[in-house]
Amino acid sequence: MTIVREVATSRGVARLHVDDATSPRARLVLGHGAGGGVESPDLARLAHVLPSAGVDVWRVEQPWRVAGRRVAPAPSALDDAFGQVLRDVPTDVPLVLGGRSAGARVACRTAGALGASAVVALAFPLHPPGRPGVSRAGELDLVTAPMLVVQGERDPFGRPEEIPAGPARRVAAVPGDHALRADPDAVAALVVGFVLQVATAAAERG
Repeated sequence: MTIVREVATSRGVARLHVDDATSPRARLVLGHGAGGGVESPDLARLAHVLPSAGVDVWRVEQPWRVAGRRVAPAPSALDDAFGQVLRDVPTDVPLVLGGRSAGARVACRTAGALGASAVVALAFPLHPPGRPGVSRAGELDLVTAPMLVVQGERDPFGRPEEIPAGPARRVAAVPGDHALRADPDAVAALVVGFVLQVATAAAERG
């Protein structure tokens, strides 16, 4: 059962949608996109599936969305609110940051400061549709921890083959476009496998 908590930030009230595992091995914190909320099919599927695999799933609903605004604020405001929501996140298990689209960008930009063990980027918006020269690859390069990028095969914001390679970056293709609605189970299976690998590696390091 999802538990919803309100969290005060300097950018307004955020909501944390919590689906905890009974005996967690890792904690996945997800941000939503600019065009939808935490109820998007991919994020909702992860919240449903991962707890039974031993992964807590926390979905962060940004203050602008809670307030009912239609347009997201500047990236700095998104990063600031995301960090404040997680200021007291427990360190009992590895922290994996992630999100879809704009939320994936926030995860990339904040992973270092928040001490994330890994990053999951769903439908990373590498460039605006039809404008491949306007690249956001630099945000991917901010991540030095292990990273999984899940892209729809027909994503106009960046197809899987457009995502640049990285030493710790895995790119996985799934059916569909930017919405990742074609096969949420395929998305969930990829994320489960990746996060459990991160948890196992952390346990082996002690």
